[in-house]
Amino acid sequence: MKDDIRLGIILLIITAVSGFLLGFAQKITKEPIAIQEQKTKSEAMQIILPSATEFKASNKQASGLIKEVNEGYNGSKIDGYILRVDPKGYGGLIDMMVGISTDGKITGIKILSHSETPGLGANAPNPKFSGQYTNKPAKELKVVKGEASGDDQISALTGATITSRAVTTGVNEAVKFYDSNLKGGK
Repeated sequence: MKDDIRLGIILLIITAVSGFLLGFAQKITKEPIAIQEQKTKSEAMQIILPSATEFKASNKQASGLIKEVNEGYNGSKIDGYILRVDPKGYGGLIDMMVGISTDGKITGIKILSHSETPGLGANAPNPKFSGQYTNKPAKELKVVKGEASGDDQISALTGATITSRAVTTGVNEAVKFYDSNLKGGK
């Protein structure tokens, strides 16, 4: 009984010290992580809407798969929009950004994070797949097996149709949001 109490006190001390150290480490790393996330986000926006020189959060309310709406400016003129979406892929949510110009073209996509299968769905960020979305008209896209033949088609990743459809769903949701909330400077 006496040994049980002693072991319990030792365990309590160890867990208290561990909890304190984890809390301290979280406090120290919180700001650098936030800075790195903002830097990654800014770089992604510049890649998928390169004509814009400045980005600002939009006052449009995000909903559904749309998590964030940003406006890209070239001077004082809105040049396009960056919509952050998180569709469900095979391994979990795919955090990505979709750029749409004011003239109704998809300017590109950037996958920020995912947990897709290595060697299959994890290939979605590669330009061979993600580059297919660039310069597509802002209309509903379909995933096809094999070669895409129309401007509304995206070639699926081999062995990763679920991931391909998830990314395309994210793009389609961004296009729907653009059509109903942003098109024509609404």
